[in-house]
Amino acid sequence: MKHRATWAWIAAFVGGAVLWLAVAGVSGKREAWDSSIYWTVAYPLGIGLAGGLGYWVPEKPWRWGLAVMLAQALVLIVSGSDFGLLPLGLIVFSILALPTVGVAVFMARFRLSSRKF
Repeated sequence: MKHRATWAWIAAFVGGAVLWLAVAGVSGKREAWDSSIYWTVAYPLGIGLAGGLGYWVPEKPWRWGLAVMLAQALVLIVSGSDFGLLPLGLIVFSILALPTVGVAVFMARFRLSSRKF
């Protein structure tokens, strides 16, 4: 199971970063969440990624949702955005992580409950 968790960490961080960078690149926006593409495509895909990882590695599933959003926050910081709004941005990322964590936990419980039958 440890091997799976390592790959899940990689998938969460790479997936989160790629979603942010892809939207920023396609939309031409400096910050991906300034584009409607982020809210209609990338953010739901991030939630789905966290849910899939929660199903695949159901131990401590909350970490997958946090990892997806943390990767996006790190990309935002590294990309040279204005640090004046960084505290607010981190608060927003924390709030955005709630659905990703919730779906990951739900999918982990779904998988574990399906094992009983």
